[in-house]
Amino acid sequence: MKLIILDRDGVINYDSDAYIKHPDEWVALPGSLEAIGRLTRDGWRVVVATNQSGVGRQLFDMQTLNQIHSKFRQQVIRHGGRIDAIFVCPHHPDEACDCRKPRPGLFQQIASRFDINLDQTIAVGDSLRDLQAGASVGCQPWLVRTGNGTHTQNDPALPKNTYISDNLESVVNKLLGN
Repeated sequence: MKLIILDRDGVINYDSDAYIKHPDEWVALPGSLEAIGRLTRDGWRVVVATNQSGVGRQLFDMQTLNQIHSKFRQQVIRHGGRIDAIFVCPHHPDEACDCRKPRPGLFQQIASRFDINLDQTIAVGDSLRDLQAGASVGCQPWLVRTGNGTHTQNDPALPKNTYISDNLESVVNKLLGN
């Protein structure tokens, strides 16, 4: 099974320091929805793993988050794609959960749900914590320069085997040989 795990904010959609708190605030990055469509058509399973501490901070609730994800999924479908699952850490950063990236909990949940070993899986993120979480369970980390990626690429803690691309579209171009 070809599986790719994507972070959401900064990889698929524009990120915001004020958080994405409403469906109207969710805006896809150029080329990201088309890239997901191409992956789907090529037989890839596309999964999202996202920290959403805005829920834990009480900036929005799970119902609103589900509405944001519904909008996201509908837009992916319009571009010929499919999101196979979205795994969310809704906890406040001060909570001692195992699912908040850089901890591996979301990735372990994905491995369990899809009954796979993640060492053949690609994890795409724009932040160090995304890449560390993926690398800790054997994923191939791939940094995009969108979102926080330009800043992250200079971090000395970047996993050594991290690939770097400009955006999700360029990752998909390299994976599919275009």
